[in-house]
Amino acid sequence: MTSVSVVIPVYRSEDSLPEVVDGLLPVLQSISQSYEIVFVNDSSPDGSWDVIARLCAEYPSVRGINLMRNYGQHNALLCGIRAARYDVIVTMDDDLQHPPSSIPLLLERLNQGFDVVYASPIDEQHSLLRNLASQTTKLILQDSMGVAVARKVSAFRMFRTRLRDAFDHYRSPYVSIDVLLTWGTTRFDSIDVQHVPRKYGQSNYTLRKLITHALNMVTGFSVLPLQIASLIGFAFTLFGLLVLIYVVGRYVVEGGVVAGFPFLASIIAIFAGAQLFALGIIGEYIARIHLRSMERPPYTVRQEIATDATAHEDASVE
Repeated sequence: MTSVSVVIPVYRSEDSLPEVVDGLLPVLQSISQSYEIVFVNDSSPDGSWDVIARLCAEYPSVRGINLMRNYGQHNALLCGIRAARYDVIVTMDDDLQHPPSSIPLLLERLNQGFDVVYASPIDEQHSLLRNLASQTTKLILQDSMGVAVARKVSAFRMFRTRLRDAFDHYRSPYVSIDVLLTWGTTRFDSIDVQHVPRKYGQSNYTLRKLITHALNMVTGFSVLPLQIASLIGFAFTLFGLLVLIYVVGRYVVEGGVVAGFPFLASIIAIFAGAQLFALGIIGEYIARIHLRSMERPPYTVRQEIATDATAHEDASVE
């Protein structure tokens, strides 16, 4: 049977964590003899770490990693993925929206020859603005990933652990797990799963965070903005040539010139705006190169709670 590691980033979820474990354990016991649940506490300001420590003491299959500060969901996931011990990794949220009962379905599809399978939500359980931002992020991700299944990506995913070898030496504060997975495979698939409404509190993934993640993703893993800047530069160069032809043609035909300052000021403003836009994009890439050169780590671990590796095998399964 396939061994499974479930990696869950944690932030403001002290109420839901016990229920997450209660829901996961029966499912994991039914599909695997060896399994673990890895909680990565992203410096949550509530009592999440205390709950994780208690769960680790109560269940040998639960591990806890406490980060030094808040790094973000994908950075916390990267930490948990690198700490995972078993053949297959499942990533899911800590808010009970991802049903553990779907894990066997993901494993079944993975065993059909795929390396990554997403549990795509049938209905997004978020606000209209959040759903719009999520779809926009997926469009950007489609360019960054270069695979058609990018429109189906979800935080609820299963993939083969050996894929992490492709990004084993990745060190950057800007992390996108979905893009990193494309460094190791092109065998992606998805299944439709009904995600349930959030039971406790509100989502910590705000509209602003989604937009920031999308911008970090597209500038950190794609040259699309540079291509857009090049197209804008070409378009305005063509526009300038057409204006020049118009001015010269009018002078030759009519013997007059185009009215002076307003026209000239408008043209200069348009070209200056296009140039500043292109320079801003180039500056963003230079900033990322600068940050990468400093080798700023994607995460730093403060504390880890783990039982002996042999304690993760379920003795109840023959």
